[in-house]
Amino acid sequence: MASVRQITREEVEKHNKDGDLWIIIDSKVYDISRFKNLHPGGASVLLDAEVAGKDATEAFYGLHRHEVLERPQYKRLQIGVIVGEESKLHGRIPGEVSTVPYAEPTWLAEGYHSAYFTENHRQFHKAVRQFFDTIVYPDALAREADGKRPSQSVIEKMAELNIHAMRMGPGKHLQGRTLMNGLVKPEQFDYFHELIITQEFARSSLRGYGDGLLGGKVIGLPPVLNFGSEELKARVVPEVLAGKKFICLAISEAHAGSDVMGLQTTAVKSEDGKEWIINGSKKWITNGTFADYFTVGCKTDDGFTVILVERGPGVETKQIKTSYSTTAGTAYITFDNVRVPVGNTLGEEGGGIFVMLRWTTQRKVFGKPLHAQAVIRSKLAAMISRAESVQNWLENITYQMCNMVSYLLMSTVTVGLSLLESYRQQASKLAGQIAFLKSYSTACGQETARDAVQVFGGRGITATGMGQYIEHYHRTVPFDALLGGAEDVLADLGVRQALRAMPKNVRL
Repeated sequence: MASVRQITREEVEKHNKDGDLWIIIDSKVYDISRFKNLHPGGASVLLDAEVAGKDATEAFYGLHRHEVLERPQYKRLQIGVIVGEESKLHGRIPGEVSTVPYAEPTWLAEGYHSAYFTENHRQFHKAVRQFFDTIVYPDALAREADGKRPSQSVIEKMAELNIHAMRMGPGKHLQGRTLMNGLVKPEQFDYFHELIITQEFARSSLRGYGDGLLGGKVIGLPPVLNFGSEELKARVVPEVLAGKKFICLAISEAHAGSDVMGLQTTAVKSEDGKEWIINGSKKWITNGTFADYFTVGCKTDDGFTVILVERGPGVETKQIKTSYSTTAGTAYITFDNVRVPVGNTLGEEGGGIFVMLRWTTQRKVFGKPLHAQAVIRSKLAAMISRAESVQNWLENITYQMCNMVSYLLMSTVTVGLSLLESYRQQASKLAGQIAFLKSYSTACGQETARDAVQVFGGRGITATGMGQYIEHYHRTVPFDALLGGAEDVLADLGVRQALRAMPKNVRL
């Protein structure tokens, strides 16, 4: 490998004019003589007396993200380094834990402890982050740019590590599988391992891409796993968890939204009683454009029934264009006299309602860092408080899930409860809590997105450059408030569950 050219700052200062233009960025020397005319801001910016032949580190990072320097077309402009100096700045390092305060959950931050996460969780997290940073993140950027669905190669690499199976949480579906190259045994895998995967998804991929990377499976496959017949599971689950076939949850309708009891899609039995005949439509269905299976909520004579429908005659899907992202495969789906075996019913007929249950240190204002402004510090304090409160509530509920499941599974043996009854008991304790958390977290997300745009200014509404992730989050976060149940609907669910548990003999 050729040695890197050593250059003095005095030498750089000599190259400060049109046709002969060098600059220093973080102790690295760049020859931008030919590039200057291609600069988006024009050549005059680079010929400025404070930039030409000078250390432009502060000016560069005030306008650009570090990743710009990593792109091949700009990396090749580097001709050497400053004698006796070393680069100190870096961008995103694949697999590394950020040292920026509050950029990570406290259990990952140096000096903090956790009652929930073990050493195995930490090792697992390290491997998961490395995978998502090196495999998922580059594909997320590429697919958001071209609007296509996530690459099949990424889906297959996830399958090799059984990430698709782990996204379903702990359970029998993990038995016999090698998880993350053996880092965790199937019987050790708990909801905190699942939480790690979920949060790394959010961190390393863009919002729409994250849903496109089989978000429909996460909500569409559990009804099959928990309520499908053994024959149905044996036929469907292996191919889905292998990333060979795809599934989505089809509940929402144009006129019903989150109101599952107001659905208009119908399922009636054939004369011989062997098939369901389904008619209706579904809207805003994640992964619907490329799904092979649809977990469909239908109105039946007995109420609300969930049925697994395979793509075939009578099933049509159409892409819905949203400001959100085309990578998610959001679809409008129609069912026209679709015939489905009665054996594809998930759970009891009429029982479907139960089945479905760093920038502030770089930007300057009035000659001072942005964080020197009191109003900005106030916004940062609010953002940190919201993030920390959501994370701690999330960890607490995850802890309850881990321990309640163990207790409930034991109850199926010692008390004789059926698995369905055990899940009902768990739902009575946690459904309201989860509803409140989802409502609260999406409300916090939207408020934080607004604050972030104010902090970034015009860059916060620009789809490229310094504020690209802020713009993306601000544009897509409203969908989180709707997907899986609108904020007000879920908040009302939590309150109604609390009222049902109110002691009858309590008075003020």
